[in-house]
Amino acid sequence: MKTIQEVLNSGTAYLEARGIEGARHSMQSLLVHVLGCSKTWLYLHHEDALSEPQLAPLRELLKERGKGVPLQHLLGSTEFFRREFRTDARALIPRPETEELVELAIRTIHPAENMRILDMGCGSGIIGVTLALELATHSPEVVMADISESALALTLENASTLGAKVRTYRSDLFSAWTDSGESAVIPPSPFHLVLANLPYVPDNEQVSVEVSHDPATALYGGPDGLDIVRRFLADARAFLAPDCLVMLEVGHDQGHATRSIMEKLGYCNCGVLSDMNGKARFPLGYAPHNGFNTSDTTDETSTEA
Repeated sequence: MKTIQEVLNSGTAYLEARGIEGARHSMQSLLVHVLGCSKTWLYLHHEDALSEPQLAPLRELLKERGKGVPLQHLLGSTEFFRREFRTDARALIPRPETEELVELAIRTIHPAENMRILDMGCGSGIIGVTLALELATHSPEVVMADISESALALTLENASTLGAKVRTYRSDLFSAWTDSGESAVIPPSPFHLVLANLPYVPDNEQVSVEVSHDPATALYGGPDGLDIVRRFLADARAFLAPDCLVMLEVGHDQGHATRSIMEKLGYCNCGVLSDMNGKARFPLGYAPHNGFNTSDTTDETSTEA
C-alpha cells in the first residue's frame, strides 16, 4: 500500500505532466476531499497508508482533473470571503479577482441602513450573497439577476445554505423590469450600489481547457468582449439612485476602455482600480448627484470604445 506522501507526489506528477496549473494544490485538495480531513491532518499523517477503498475514488477524481475539469467542480464547492459556496457547471467558477472586486466595493462605499444593492449577472451568487452577509448589520436589500435559470437556482441554494436574504430575478440585464406583457414585474427602487461580473471574453479568443467548462453565456461578450458591458451600462442608468456606485470586473486589458464608455454615458468620477497583480480591471463610476438625463448622453451600446 502507498503512503499519503507517495500518493501526493505521484498524483502531483500526473497532473503536472498534463499541464494542470497548481498541480500540487489540486492533489492536496483531492486528498482532503476523499479522506474527509484537513490539510493539517494530511501533513501530520503523511506516512499513513491508504487502502484501496480510499484510492479508488481518488483515481477517478484525478483522471477528471487531468482532463482539465475544474477543481471546484470536482469538489463541489469553493471558498469565497471565508465561506464555502457550492459551485458546479451551472455558473462561472468564482475567480480570485471577483473576491478583490467585492472587497474593494466594501472599502469604497459608505454603508447606510436599508441600502439597495444589485448584483447583475449573479451566476453562483457569490457577490450578492457575500454583500448581504458582510453588510448584514445595515439590513441591505440585495437584488440578484441572471439570464440563466439554472444559475439562479444555484444562487438560491447558496443564499439558503449561508442564511443570506436576497431577491432573485431571471432577466436579460434589465429586461425583467423593462419588458411589457405578462412577464413584466414592478421595477425595484433605485439602487445605491451595483456590482457586475458580466461576460467579457472576446468571441474569437481561445480560453483554457479549464475555463471552457464554464457556461458560454457567462464568458463571451462580442467581438471585443464589451458588447454586454456597453448595454448594461447604458440601461442601468434608469435604475440608479443619485450617487450610486457602479463597479465592474472586466478583462485585464479592458478597464480603461470600460471607463471611457462610462464617461461617455454620463457617469461621474470614473476610474479604474487594479487587482493584486497590477491589472486595471475594476472600472467604476457614480450616477450624477441629480440623476441621469439620458437625452444628453451618448448611447454607447453599439459602438466600439
